[in-house]
Amino acid sequence: MRRVDINEVAPRDGLQIESRFVPTADKIALIDALSATGVAAIEATSFTSPKAIPHLADATEVMAGIHRHGGVRYVALVPNQRGAERALASHADEHNLVLSASDSHGLANLRMTPWQSLERFEALIKRVRERAFGVRINASLSTAFGCPFEGPVTAAKVLEIVARLDALNVDGVSLCDTTGMANPRQLGALCEQVLTHHPRLELTLHLHNTRGMGLANALAGWQAGVTRFDAALGGLGGCPFAPGASGNVCSEDLVHMFEQMGINTGVDLDALIRVSETLPALVGHDTPGQVVRAGRAERRYPLPAGVT
Repeated sequence: MRRVDINEVAPRDGLQIESRFVPTADKIALIDALSATGVAAIEATSFTSPKAIPHLADATEVMAGIHRHGGVRYVALVPNQRGAERALASHADEHNLVLSASDSHGLANLRMTPWQSLERFEALIKRVRERAFGVRINASLSTAFGCPFEGPVTAAKVLEIVARLDALNVDGVSLCDTTGMANPRQLGALCEQVLTHHPRLELTLHLHNTRGMGLANALAGWQAGVTRFDAALGGLGGCPFAPGASGNVCSEDLVHMFEQMGINTGVDLDALIRVSETLPALVGHDTPGQVVRAGRAERRYPLPAGVT
C-alpha cells in the first residue's frame, strides 16, 4: 500500500491567524519538536510583508534558528519576488508560491487575479532556478473548491490554472480548500482529473475542516490517488483574508485515520500527540483536535467497579 506524506503547516498557517504573537524562540522550539516526529515537510514561515502578516514578521530569525533534520523539507511561503529573495537567503528547501483560483479572493488576498499572479510567477521561478539548484517550487492554489465571496469555482478554471503552472515548470501544485467548501465527490473528481492530465506534477491537498469534512475529503483524495497532504497540528489555522476560514485538517487526527487504515505516513503518532499537547499553553486556548483528547482508538479503560 502506497505511503502518504504529511506536510505540517501549523508554524505558518496555524500561527498566522492567532490572536497573540508567539515568540520567535517558541516558534523555533515548535518546529524543532515537529522535526523529530517524522513529518515529510514543515512549512516554517512566510516571507510576506510584516504589515500584512505581523505574526510572521520574524521569518528570517526563525529560519536561522531551527535545527534541520535530514529527510525533512523546510518550506517557506513566498508571495512575490522580494519574498523569494528572502527565502533564498534563508536557505528554504521549498518555495511555496501562492495564488487563488478565484478572482475575488485573489484580489482580497494578493491584490491580483490568478492570471496576474501567473504572469509574475514566470520571472520569479526563473530567478529561483538560477540562484538555487535543487530548491523545490510548489504553487498553492487557494479556493480551488469554492470561494467565500463568489461561490463555486469551476473545475475547468482550476484545470486551466494548473496547466499554466505545469507549463511554468513548478514541481508541484497544492489544491487548497481554503474555507472548507469541498465535498468528497467534488474533490475526488477534481483530483483524478489533475492526476490524469498532469502526471509530472506532485499533487498535494490542503484541506480545512471548517464544516467538519476535512477527514472525509482527505480520504476521497487518497482514494483518487493523492499521497501528499498538508495538515496543521491541533487543527490550528485559517486564512486572514477569507471569511469563515477556520482551522486546517488536524495533523494527529489525519495520521491516526491513515494509521488505523494500515497506511504508512512515516509519522510517530505518539510523538505528534505529545507536541500537540503543548499547543494550548503556546497559543493560549484549547485546540480542536480530537485524538489528542480521546487518545488512539486502541485506548482501553478499566471496567466500572463491580463489573466482572
